[in-house]
Amino acid sequence: MTTATANSPRPTVVIVPGLRDHVAEHWQTHLADELERVRTVPPLDQDKLSRQARVAVLDSVIREIDGPIVIVAHSAGVITTVHWAHQSDREIAGALLVTPADLELPLPPGYPTTAEIDRGGWNPVPRRRLPFASIVAASRTDALGGFRRITGMAEHWGSRVVDLGDVGHLNPAAGYGRWSRATELLDELIAVTATPIAGSAVAERKR
Repeated sequence: MTTATANSPRPTVVIVPGLRDHVAEHWQTHLADELERVRTVPPLDQDKLSRQARVAVLDSVIREIDGPIVIVAHSAGVITTVHWAHQSDREIAGALLVTPADLELPLPPGYPTTAEIDRGGWNPVPRRRLPFASIVAASRTDALGGFRRITGMAEHWGSRVVDLGDVGHLNPAAGYGRWSRATELLDELIAVTATPIAGSAVAERKR
């Protein structure tokens, strides 16, 4: 993985899993194994469907880190990240938001119901511009989030959209363990956030 600049410190990558937390064969797990500076948000022992609890543990991990941070989130971890972004004053450099789960609509069988999601405090999903650079990597065949709905959210967040095509929910069930595109997109995000122009754009969004 390339370094953003010769003089700036490499950002710490914070991995934010979805509601099913750590999965051994998941691409996020493989990515974490390949990185030198990385923290993975730990699973909750209780209140597993609580948006407030998941945002709190993400915030706790981030506040333990010195220096620049880039988030890599997947599924409901994207929604956790978006909620966190509008509640925290801790600055980060950027976020790679991969196949967000659309928690406002019913999820497939085996996932929490809309009523359970609502009781957990997830909805409505925030649709305000994020205060950092971001990439939304969207699938055209994701049962947990329709392409048009997800790209609409990305537009509200001010994210650049990357069309992944037919990748399902980009998880082991969809045939994805190692996913080399994660490294490519992460490198791209780190490079963009390291430029003065990107920094100015992030500052402008916070006004």
